[in-house]
Amino acid sequence: MTESMVKAMNTETTSSVVISGLRKSYERSPGAEAAYAIDGVSFEVPKGQFVTLLGPSGCGKTTTLRCVAGLEHASEGRIEMGGQVVFDAAGRRDVKPEERPIAMVPQSYGIWPHMRVVDNAAFPMRHGRNRIKGPEVRTRALEMLEQVGLAGMADRWATQLSGGQQQRLALARALLGDPEVLLLDEPLSNLDAKLRSRLRQELRAFQERFGVTALYVTHDQAEALAMSDTVIVMNQGRVEQIDRPERLYAFPRSAFVADFIGSANLFPVRDASPARGGGGLAKTDIGPVLCARTAPGEDVRYHDGGFVCVRPEDVEVRPGTAGTTPGENEFAGVVESSEFLGDRLELVVRSADVSITASAKAGLECRPGTDVVVRFDPSCAGYLAS
Repeated sequence: MTESMVKAMNTETTSSVVISGLRKSYERSPGAEAAYAIDGVSFEVPKGQFVTLLGPSGCGKTTTLRCVAGLEHASEGRIEMGGQVVFDAAGRRDVKPEERPIAMVPQSYGIWPHMRVVDNAAFPMRHGRNRIKGPEVRTRALEMLEQVGLAGMADRWATQLSGGQQQRLALARALLGDPEVLLLDEPLSNLDAKLRSRLRQELRAFQERFGVTALYVTHDQAEALAMSDTVIVMNQGRVEQIDRPERLYAFPRSAFVADFIGSANLFPVRDASPARGGGGLAKTDIGPVLCARTAPGEDVRYHDGGFVCVRPEDVEVRPGTAGTTPGENEFAGVVESSEFLGDRLELVVRSADVSITASAKAGLECRPGTDVVVRFDPSCAGYLAS
């Protein structure tokens, strides 16, 4: 993990989870080199915050979560929770999952169909780390069901709940285990788009209300950006970037992050050097691009290679005519495709045999074959070294 990643996680609050140098290998065939599902993963989850592991399928995010839960055993590394070591490969320490201060909401929710709603919710109080007995169990379960809007369904069979209600029940059950850390493995992925959007707001509201630390896994960029205090982007078993959602989108540190978070135009750089007045001048297949978008306090070293990154919403489009002489950071092109999406036009413009995606105002008259000029505001164009 780079120094900038560590700085991104520094906080005055105590960390609930500290993961250091975690590696998980799977042997292929006898004598073959081991393949790593996660390779040197390190990060912290500050107490009371909502941190998300984000990445494509197979990037190692769920394996990392399962290692935190104790359901997978890492080959190397160390995991601390609340200042206590729960896993240390070198020291051969591995605390059982049921003895770790966690609760987990799996993708399938894990609701028991043979139990009523209130009994599902009460399960961790009867069988978990902090067991209690007597009428207090039902009382506390009903109070929690009230918090998640299921009190009126307490005596129904769990199979009578909708998908969204089952998700709330799974969350209520997890919180009733009094966890220090709540682990969530893509709990919204089985829901339809509208319900998923509503429940992610509810889920974040519940997490803030109860003050529980949350480690969330998803491949959905919108979920990660909307819900998280901090996002950890993973790729091929390694951490690519750790940052706040706003900085992650505005200042990606690699071409992978830029392309995975939202949509991005990425133009390979043939040559790059510092420009007068700040920023850098990058030579690309569409022409020279002045790049001045850098994260505050970050020193960018311009050199051959890398990419120019421009978000579609930062591409200005105006009508042009054949033979128009473009100005600085302007490029003549022809509209290849135009999609009306209600609030905007999604355009693909061909310039010097390079496709440029742009989000334009819905009223712009641009049909396929129209001559246009696209412009990149230097303050919106960034140079990525990789």
